[in-house]
Amino acid sequence: MEEFGMLRRPKPTDSEADLLREQQELLAAGARSSVAVLKRADKRRGDTATAEAQEKGDQRDVVTIEDLPDELPTLTPAPPKKSRFKQERVHFEDEDPEERLDRHDTHISAVLSRIIERDTSAAPVSLPSITGTAFPKVLHRSVMENEGKEKALRGRKSIFARQIAAQRTKKEDVQSLNGSETRDQSSSSRHVGVSPLENMTEHPGSVAMDSVGGPVLLTGQGLGIANSAMETMKIHEENQSKLQTMSQSEILEEQRKLLAQLDPRLVEFVRSRKAQRTPGSESASGPVHREDFLNEPLPNSTSPELDHAIKAQKSQRDTMEDDEEDENQLQAPITGEELPIKPQKEWLHMDKVEPEKLEWTRDLPAPRRQSTKNAMQARFDFAGTLIPPTKDLPTHLGLHHHGEEPELAGYSLQELFLLSRSQLNQQRNLAVSTLANVLAKARAGEYISSLKGSVLSSLLDAGLLFLLRFSLDDSVEGVMSAAVHALGALLVSSDDEECLDNAFPWLLGMASFPLLPTVQEDEDDEGLDETIKETAREKEEKKTDHDVARQDVVKGFLKMQGLPRLRYILEVVRPSPPVVLDILEVLIRIARHSTAAATQILACPRLMNTVISEFLPCSWAPATSQAPPSLYGLPVALAMKLLRVLASAGRHACARILNSFGGKELLSRFVVVEPSEMLLETGEALRCSTEALRLFAVAAGYGQACNLYTNLYPVLVKRLQAGNRLCASSESVSFLELDRIKALIVLLTRVTQTAGCHEELQRDLVSAQGTACPPAPPVVWSHVTGLQPTVISSLKGCVRALDRPAQMSSALILLPSYLLYTEAYYSQLCVQSSFQPVQCLQELESLTSDVLLPLISHQAMRNITSSFRSSSMICNPGLSAAGGELVPSLPSLGCSRLKTSSTLAGPNTPLSLPTALLYLLNTITSIHKGLIKKFSHLILSDSVLSYLRSCIGAKPSVSHTSAWILHHEHHLLYLLLRLAHKLVPVDPEVAKHAALFHHVSLALVSWLLPGSEYLAHELLSVMTFCHSLLPEGVNGETEVAALAELQLKDRTSPAVGALLRDALQHLPSIRGCYLTHLAHLESSVLSSRDRYLGRTPFVCSHLLPELTGPSLPSDWPFLPLISLYERTGLSAGGEQQVESLPAGSVQSVTHCLQWLLVLESWREQVLTVVPPVAKLARLACVFLCSGDLFLERPVQELTWALFHGLTRPAQLEALDLGSPPPGLASFHDLYSALLAQYEAVSFGDPLFGCFMLLPLQRRYSVTMRLAVFGEHVGMLRFLGVSLQQLPIPLEKFTSPMEDSLPLLRLYFRALVTGALKRNWCPVLYVVAVANLNAFIFSQDEVAEEKEVARQGLLRKTYFLTDEVLKKHLLLFRLPQKNSELGFSIYEELPPIRARRLESIVGTQVKGGER
Repeated sequence: MEEFGMLRRPKPTDSEADLLREQQELLAAGARSSVAVLKRADKRRGDTATAEAQEKGDQRDVVTIEDLPDELPTLTPAPPKKSRFKQERVHFEDEDPEERLDRHDTHISAVLSRIIERDTSAAPVSLPSITGTAFPKVLHRSVMENEGKEKALRGRKSIFARQIAAQRTKKEDVQSLNGSETRDQSSSSRHVGVSPLENMTEHPGSVAMDSVGGPVLLTGQGLGIANSAMETMKIHEENQSKLQTMSQSEILEEQRKLLAQLDPRLVEFVRSRKAQRTPGSESASGPVHREDFLNEPLPNSTSPELDHAIKAQKSQRDTMEDDEEDENQLQAPITGEELPIKPQKEWLHMDKVEPEKLEWTRDLPAPRRQSTKNAMQARFDFAGTLIPPTKDLPTHLGLHHHGEEPELAGYSLQELFLLSRSQLNQQRNLAVSTLANVLAKARAGEYISSLKGSVLSSLLDAGLLFLLRFSLDDSVEGVMSAAVHALGALLVSSDDEECLDNAFPWLLGMASFPLLPTVQEDEDDEGLDETIKETAREKEEKKTDHDVARQDVVKGFLKMQGLPRLRYILEVVRPSPPVVLDILEVLIRIARHSTAAATQILACPRLMNTVISEFLPCSWAPATSQAPPSLYGLPVALAMKLLRVLASAGRHACARILNSFGGKELLSRFVVVEPSEMLLETGEALRCSTEALRLFAVAAGYGQACNLYTNLYPVLVKRLQAGNRLCASSESVSFLELDRIKALIVLLTRVTQTAGCHEELQRDLVSAQGTACPPAPPVVWSHVTGLQPTVISSLKGCVRALDRPAQMSSALILLPSYLLYTEAYYSQLCVQSSFQPVQCLQELESLTSDVLLPLISHQAMRNITSSFRSSSMICNPGLSAAGGELVPSLPSLGCSRLKTSSTLAGPNTPLSLPTALLYLLNTITSIHKGLIKKFSHLILSDSVLSYLRSCIGAKPSVSHTSAWILHHEHHLLYLLLRLAHKLVPVDPEVAKHAALFHHVSLALVSWLLPGSEYLAHELLSVMTFCHSLLPEGVNGETEVAALAELQLKDRTSPAVGALLRDALQHLPSIRGCYLTHLAHLESSVLSSRDRYLGRTPFVCSHLLPELTGPSLPSDWPFLPLISLYERTGLSAGGEQQVESLPAGSVQSVTHCLQWLLVLESWREQVLTVVPPVAKLARLACVFLCSGDLFLERPVQELTWALFHGLTRPAQLEALDLGSPPPGLASFHDLYSALLAQYEAVSFGDPLFGCFMLLPLQRRYSVTMRLAVFGEHVGMLRFLGVSLQQLPIPLEKFTSPMEDSLPLLRLYFRALVTGALKRNWCPVLYVVAVANLNAFIFSQDEVAEEKEVARQGLLRKTYFLTDEVLKKHLLLFRLPQKNSELGFSIYEELPPIRARRLESIVGTQVKGGER
């Protein structure tokens, strides 16, 4: 071995000298050991350092401990448990390897050289037991069970654990022999030597120890010394001696403190620990019970408070004990007689009855009414019904389970979530199905009155969407079907879909808002440069699935690849009909989310191909039953509706459906075939035909698929004539047939509008010269002229049917569609080259006399108009309250309540017929102006006027639940106002209500929603600035004469009446100013115009813009001021920009102020939606826009008038500067900018000065007054507003007395130093003198600091050298605006003030007099 350079191995014949020599050689050579000692990392402790050392090749058995402290750390809390055998193998890095080898060497030499005699004086000596066997007895399991039967009852332990416990018991026995004398000595004091912590869980006065006589809690573990038992006894004796010196009341007091400070779980641990250590055999005197001790009087209890505390503890414990006794009675151990099935001897392992394992076989206890007002966990049955906690249900229902409360029936949401991840298919299916039922009932609002909080929000926050997405991936079809049903219950609202279908034939009924959650702006991007800000797509890509789902449920589902999974289920799994219908409804809801979501559906591979090929076949076998086992190969109306909703998302999506997915062939197939010939169930056939016509109408709304109209013209005309005969018959017509007729008329209306645009597009195409222009549609005006006679005939038939009760309902449902078609025909007829005016006017006169006037005067129409006010969403905002639960991340229309509380969204709605009638009347009166006066009685009806009056001052709330119906009510209100505006010049009776119409038109401008920008433009262009709708300036100017008396205090300012007359003369210029500042909405106005006027080839989408609130802000009258401030106001650094004003700025601001003056004078109620603080902040832009804009004469005159309006008593009381104005963080920030601007460019202007004085009133924040007298005290030199120019009473500045000590000191300093003088700043001079006088002579009880300051200021005032200021401060009486000084003074010091002055400076005064 040596020739290989290795040391020789020891041999059995080597002596000890040889072994020692070889050991020295091994250590000296430093050679590698022939045996590799590997130490694996302890996975339980995470010893990664050891594992890394082994990977690096370090084979030494060395433990490295980083940052090892010099002293052992305290053992509170206790250190983690370690193996007692592993502790002996721990070594340190700096340990000598030779010493380690010597220590581990078990050779005889090491033993003989280290003989240390152990002290066995205290060790017990026991003789070995004599047995009859030659070998030790083998330890059997049965022997261990018999020997440790008593301990085994406490819990099952392994054989190894029992051996360790036996060793520990043996050691304790040895220690108990050593400490027997100590126990005997301490036994006499056992009744007082107990720790309060040990005793707190038993009884307050008991001091009895257990029979062991030692400490119960102290074990000595972790002390780190050899004789830990003796040290434990010393600690115990110290505790006993300390307790002996304490009285009973002190013990109880310390006990009470510990109970208040300690964790209840720690108290419970102490109780259980003591119960475990108590021996089974009781003392001769018997056990001490809590009841027995509480009934015994305390020998030293003389304090009433202590007695009261003991009684309170006793009462509380008695209540707890009663509950525990009831619980114990309910949970008594089961006996063999109570077993429902008796064990047999032949049964394996049933020879011994284990009661704790058979508890589940006994009957459940009856639910108890818990005496608590705390919220209890909700439990549901399999149908999703909420189960009351006190209801006792039979067990055969399957609602009881082994949960935390087995006696209560039902499943909680947490248990359903847990059950949904079970390995058993039935349990997963049951859990997801139950969640689906709970979701359906939550969406319906059935839990609102019973449960606290929102079930839907709780489920979504808990990850319901992820649970359903995981369940969709389940391999079991039952679980997959249940997940689809639950997803439909979460996303889909059948009531919403029904209401949207009912609104489809209304005016602009196919247009709807996307169901997008409200977007919250990211605050992190505020203040960043536009080039640095992240785009919306970049932000979206960075978000996790959880973040996306939390903000938008539908978008989160799309991000989780939900569409490919639904396609897989439809294509591969081919589920049952209910699952197919649920999937189609889910896809429809996703398509309503946004155009992007609809595009994702169309782009999903094979999804739409599967839907069209499987559920919209061109040929199919007849259904064998009413409920076919499979929908595959049969037409499904929901599949056609899905195509229609997808087509509504945009003209490109519609073209893709028509051309790429075979939409044209489908339309031809389902439009041509009669429903009775479809070989389907009657209702399903009618629905398929109706949805096909609606899809055709949506396509025609883009000017597409019109070539199909020419091909199917005979069929469509035949259907139109059949609908006319159907209405004329005496038989009742089903709603499905009426929906089909309405869909047909909507289709013809869109085709007529498209045909009316043909000539315009043809002209644009010729004059375009290469620019982008939509092509002319294939349908021309001559293709639709033949429809008008049939529609007019049907319209007359419906009006006649109103007199027949059996047909009235059907006639009222069909009339709006016929009226809308008539309007579309005549509106497009006027722009055609073939237009014949004389013939058209004759037709309109005949239509008016035969149809319109009888309809307006009919009782059915009067009934509808009488319900305007009660059914109005504007006048009754409560109608928009959703009936079910809503969450921000999943918006809904909330139509369940509308269907139950009113007919607003039903087929007999009071909106559709009046809107269609007014739409036609406005078109007819635009063509034939001689017919206008014939419709005045419609406007003058009491119900219409009452409805308009109710709209004044209304504040409708805007949300998804109200916006879709408000959109249609705004059309009704706009058309009413347009007709009234036409009647005002020609009918004096209507003109009497001109102010009412103007009021409503101003309010409507602020209410119009996105998508109605064209209506807002028309109102501003025609009605808002109309001179005829402002009778205050026309009829004798009586109101102007009355306002003329309210002249401004400044003699150079004209009367308000003159300013109003000038404003009325400039109304056209004012209108042009506002339309110019709304030019940024031009694209929205054009898009809205195309949709409203039926310019179908120019319509891009039937989805309205995203709902973010009204189109115009509520403070739109201030828009020119705000726009000018944003362009030329303060820079980002707070400094004034020096650029000159843009051209026309003065004129623009003048027009804005003129219009504001008109509104504040005659339409004050319109501006109530703008808070007074917002008005003041917007008006302050006059001073912040430029350095000298406010000095322009017209601007200053108008601003003075508006300022006087803001400072009227009622307005002044409503002015709250504590709430931040809209768009600003606080009013103080605005005031700081105004202070800097005033110091820079005010030139002592009184108007600007009044603006600066207004926020200094006593009731507003003291910070603004501190800013003036602290940071901007120099402005007092030229704040020369006179008392007569100030429109605010002086008492607002002086009452109540100022209580800010720093401000009072600033007042005094400004007066003494001369910074504030009466001739410079008379208003604030009076304010400072009045507040200081009230403060120094006040005798109210105040803090010591204020009292010292009060006396100091009085003393300083008395010794002032300025006699005038001293006189003013001492003799001030009351503010008096008309006096020369601005206040009145006493001739001499009043007695009470003299006594106060003498008490403060009396000695010094006498001394001075001497």
